[in-house]
Amino acid sequence: MKGTNLGEFEELVLLTTIMLQQEAYILRVQEELKSQANRNTSMGALHATLARLENKGFLKSELAGATKERGGRRKRIYEVTAAGKNVLTESRQLRDNLWNQIPKYALELIRI
Repeated sequence: MKGTNLGEFEELVLLTTIMLQQEAYILRVQEELKSQANRNTSMGALHATLARLENKGFLKSELAGATKERGGRRKRIYEVTAAGKNVLTESRQLRDNLWNQIPKYALELIRI
């Protein structure tokens, strides 16, 4: 497995992929990132991120059957691997740990 660091966008892509399950193909991931995270993402940037996550061992993909709606073309469906689930869990634990150490008053807005 190459590299274990997880960037913020990579984390969003992994979370979206898990959420979509069998519907996790590039167009649906792009739509959900726009809808859920208000992120306008180019197809090229998303494709590069998905490929990078596969290279890291956090995703795997396979081609689904051809459909009439797609003119006989097949979709590439993505699935988060066990390593991807582990890195997401570690990322959440790290963030939760840091958030839990911040005193509540430190995040309050100062009103003048």
